[in-house]
Amino acid sequence: MKYFVESYGCTMNFGEGRALSEDMASLGHVEVFSAEEADIVIVNTCTVVETTEKKMVSRISELKKMGKEVIVTGCMAKVQPQRILVRLPSSIILPPREYDRFSTLVASKYGVAGPASEIRSTPDAIIPIAQGCLGNCTYCITKHARGRLSSYSAESILERFDKSLESGAKEILVTAQDTACYGFDIGTDLPALISQMLEREGDYRIRIGMMNPKGLERIADGLSETMRDGRVYRFLHVPVQSGSDAILRSMRRGYTVEEFESTIESFRDGIPDVSIATDVITGFPGETEEDHLATMALVERLKADTLNITRFSPRPGTEAKDMPQVHGGISKRRSTELTDLKNRVEYEVNSRLVGRTFSALATERKEGTILRTDTYRPIVVPDEIPLGTRAEVTVTDCRSTYLIGRLTTDNSL
Repeated sequence: MKYFVESYGCTMNFGEGRALSEDMASLGHVEVFSAEEADIVIVNTCTVVETTEKKMVSRISELKKMGKEVIVTGCMAKVQPQRILVRLPSSIILPPREYDRFSTLVASKYGVAGPASEIRSTPDAIIPIAQGCLGNCTYCITKHARGRLSSYSAESILERFDKSLESGAKEILVTAQDTACYGFDIGTDLPALISQMLEREGDYRIRIGMMNPKGLERIADGLSETMRDGRVYRFLHVPVQSGSDAILRSMRRGYTVEEFESTIESFRDGIPDVSIATDVITGFPGETEEDHLATMALVERLKADTLNITRFSPRPGTEAKDMPQVHGGISKRRSTELTDLKNRVEYEVNSRLVGRTFSALATERKEGTILRTDTYRPIVVPDEIPLGTRAEVTVTDCRSTYLIGRLTTDNSL
């Protein structure tokens, strides 16, 4: 049968979606380019906020009307299976911690179509390294879906890493719910894992996924050392979530604003050009105007390369759902103010790079080609460059969220 995998949400979900695609191919089913072409559609769900949950339900219903066989995986399959069962009473619904049963369930329901089929090769790879996390944030539904930290063995991860390199991947994304906590439960850590990866020869780049400040603080020295290898992007995605210590306590994040800033400053001292991405939640229950202004002030001080803003959305089964809520109009206004500040700060940061020349890796097609510098900054050029190759690019202009450039040589490096 023909199949298509639709993944939503975080990078880890997309990595797991690719693994599910490999499982389908191993049973002889054939990958196609769209849901419309497919007999079976695997919807790898996200439910991190209410709008995403509604989108998942709508998509599942739409696919059912199209007459597709639908398999539902991802976080929603764990925390909201009844919402799926009402619409798909006879479908396979499989949460993340049960993916080892995927092939057996598919073979039982749809059979083995024949010898293993081919899957599309890509210039990048996504390697999940753990399930769950060590946090207990009061707003997070993902913890209910993924559970406590359970790290995969270094051997299994390195086997997948080697396979990715052998298939031609030039960019490898190492990811988890909290990548910084990798190995804390099995007597190792993330810097040790990355160091083992770097023993492999080749001109590839490793991008380390999202890390919460509390876990990052424990591995900061070792991680900083691994980033001195040119094959590791000098890039950190560290969500702060609020600039108010009172709100961080209410979120149960486990660190203060000062501790967060100290960790970031230590990386900037050791790696001056490190690129910083962070996230904030606005309108969290109990957030006062003073708390909001504290977040605005942190954004101004931090001057992150990338800031992601999310309006708080109460999720079922979380403590924050039952806390006193901020009025929607206030939350919306605060989100707008933060967005305006984000755009100004990001533009200022990007403007400093105009006129500079970088060796960058072509990673994506979008109105030309998107290339990534060794600090993971995106440069858009109008040319079509083969993905997975490197080119020398001069930055000629910028927007708040990306750089604009031109090739300085005719040939890929």
